[in-house]
Amino acid sequence: MQNTVRQRRLAREIRALRETAGWTTTEAAAHLSWSKSRLNRLETGVAKLTEQDVITICDVYGVTVPVRAALIQLAQDGTRRGWWTAYSDVFAGSYVGLEDEAHVIKEWGVQLVPGLLQTEDYAREVISAGLRDGDAEQVHRRVMARMARRTLLGRPNPPTLHAVLDEAVLHRPIGGQEVMREQLRTLLIAARKPNVTVQVLPFTAGIHAGMDGAYIILEYPNPADDVAYIAGTVGDVYVDNPDHVKRYKVSFERICEEALTPDASEVMIAQAMKE
Repeated sequence: MQNTVRQRRLAREIRALRETAGWTTTEAAAHLSWSKSRLNRLETGVAKLTEQDVITICDVYGVTVPVRAALIQLAQDGTRRGWWTAYSDVFAGSYVGLEDEAHVIKEWGVQLVPGLLQTEDYAREVISAGLRDGDAEQVHRRVMARMARRTLLGRPNPPTLHAVLDEAVLHRPIGGQEVMREQLRTLLIAARKPNVTVQVLPFTAGIHAGMDGAYIILEYPNPADDVAYIAGTVGDVYVDNPDHVKRYKVSFERICEEALTPDASEVMIAQAMKE
């Protein structure tokens, strides 16, 4: 899952080209003078396709000029450096790159306000708690990286964020009263943006579809690219099997149905601010 969405899409495209040519993997590998295992890794997205790989494939498969140009551009885009590379010491996994390309972000949060909606002070408290052995500079770097992520929602043609929060998130006193009040105020402001929806799952919902824990679903124009992401203490989990991702989508829909409406959620958040 270290590959970008563009690289995964490119892998599907070259596999489709081979199938259109009517060649088996063994036959195509022979024509390309590659090993079958190498072609398999490229077609499944396990290995990254370079621009030269794409040129070789296009030459051997006899791809038309327009398709050839589109595939080469996709290969170039797939290796582009994103803004997050400046924080390579903070972002060790591939999540931020996947998030940056998503068209829709759906998040079920049971402990914290989503990172894309956190204030600087709230984020500092959360990050400091997770880096008990970290020095002030490490904490500052991570806070700045999280603030940089927040700009995603304000850029031209931003993704849509649909966040559902457990009511506990509103009452967990992180950073003290003033930090929480400002965080809840920021949450309310964000909820009124056209590309952001915030719902709260109240305690009165009782047993619900999200009992297994928090997760994020990243959706793209092609549903085959969709990913479910679960952050863990000993490592993050990326789910890209379509059937498994669908289960997370169904779960999220059920949580949304059990949660308060966006308007009622705003009322609950405003009340929590006054406590």
